[in-house]
Amino acid sequence: MAALAGDGLRLLSVSRPERQPESAALGGPGPGLCCWVSVFSCLSLACSYVGSLYVWKSELPRDHPAVIKRRFTSVLVVSSLSPLCVLLWRELTGIQPGTSLLTLMGFRLEGIFPAALLPLLLTMILFLGPLMQLSMDCPCDLADRLKVVLAPRSWARCLTDMRWLRNQVIAPLTEELVFRACMLPMLAPCTGLGPAVFTCPLFFGVAHFHHIFEQLRFRQSSVGSIFLSAAFQFSYTAVFGAYTAFLFIRTGHLIGPVLCHSFCNYMGFPAVCAALEHPQRRLLLAGYALGVGFFLLLLQPLTDPKLYGSLPLCVLLERAGDSEAPLCS
Repeated sequence: MAALAGDGLRLLSVSRPERQPESAALGGPGPGLCCWVSVFSCLSLACSYVGSLYVWKSELPRDHPAVIKRRFTSVLVVSSLSPLCVLLWRELTGIQPGTSLLTLMGFRLEGIFPAALLPLLLTMILFLGPLMQLSMDCPCDLADRLKVVLAPRSWARCLTDMRWLRNQVIAPLTEELVFRACMLPMLAPCTGLGPAVFTCPLFFGVAHFHHIFEQLRFRQSSVGSIFLSAAFQFSYTAVFGAYTAFLFIRTGHLIGPVLCHSFCNYMGFPAVCAALEHPQRRLLLAGYALGVGFFLLLLQPLTDPKLYGSLPLCVLLERAGDSEAPLCS
């Protein structure tokens, strides 16, 4: 502020106002309570999502169509109710996002076409090596594959296949809704956007530990192998969760993470060991390297927030006094 004192002229000094805690800036409770409410809300969502898979008692394995149908019902109910948790969080913390709840959760029309196409394209570039490997190992040519993909009968078979519906539709949609669209708005005012990208996937990774109980129950492998597999699954699901959280923040849309999730479920984890033993391994390894290289090169340009309009989470943090969130520019 400018200051003149006595009969001497003091130099004009301009100082930036100190940033207030997020909840204080928005008229809510203290930041400590805000963070506790946010973490507890996220834990409640994760437990509810996983718990909904086990409300049905059955001696059948998880891939049995009857089990899948029952789990569809319970997980869709929990996912449909999950926005209520965000509403309750908003009331308890007093945080006013400045946008509607649906917009905050990534349901908006502005920038929807680039949000659907560009993140999926970016993910496909990352999987350039596995896509080449899949093409090389497929006995039919490109024209035949396109005919199969575009044939109505193929889609009809997929839509009646419970495992396909689970892996490509229900799981991507409900998991991204609960673990990204609902959790990130609650975590971001507490941790900031950067830490939220890496905190949110922890709930997502831990939620996949329930597979241990099913594998132990049906004796699908040795105990050591099961726990080693679970640790590996936690690692890559946490990394994948960080990636889709990054996409959700940078695009402000839910559709991009959902499509990328569905694509990755279809592709599975890259078969690097098989690539190393492939007859055309040099070409495949070059594809793997090029895919990773172009992915890193295009990650920032293809997720530039300018392509997607106003970002709801960035608006939320601006209202909280954080106008320099690095992921918002």
